[in-house]
Amino acid sequence: MADQDQDLVDVDLYDPGDGSLPVFRWKQAGHANLATRRQLREMGLRPGGQEPVARIECRGGKRFAWLYRIDLAKPKLPMTLAKEAALDKAMAARQTCGICRRRYFHCLQAAVLQPMQHTVRTIKASCGRW
Repeated sequence: MADQDQDLVDVDLYDPGDGSLPVFRWKQAGHANLATRRQLREMGLRPGGQEPVARIECRGGKRFAWLYRIDLAKPKLPMTLAKEAALDKAMAARQTCGICRRRYFHCLQAAVLQPMQHTVRTIKASCGRW
């Protein structure tokens, strides 16, 4: 009986496979020094090049997030004028109709941005010019 117990191996079904990172289930990672990227962003921090130290899973392991140490996190970089101009230019490209060149407050579908791919229905729905 003792030799049979030596053959048994304790297996964690939620382990990512390599065993390098601890895996927590949803709402079980109650460590005060760990946070996800989104939680770090809310605190005004960023991971700052550190590797994740754990993983939190939900929906039966189908969705997960990496956990980072808060004490090693660095402050977020401030928004510069150049970054703001680049983001505004990118959003303008996504919000401008390819036919009437009108800029909307929401992002348009990819087919609306390219005039060659328009159909009658998308033109009427997007800018009403037909």
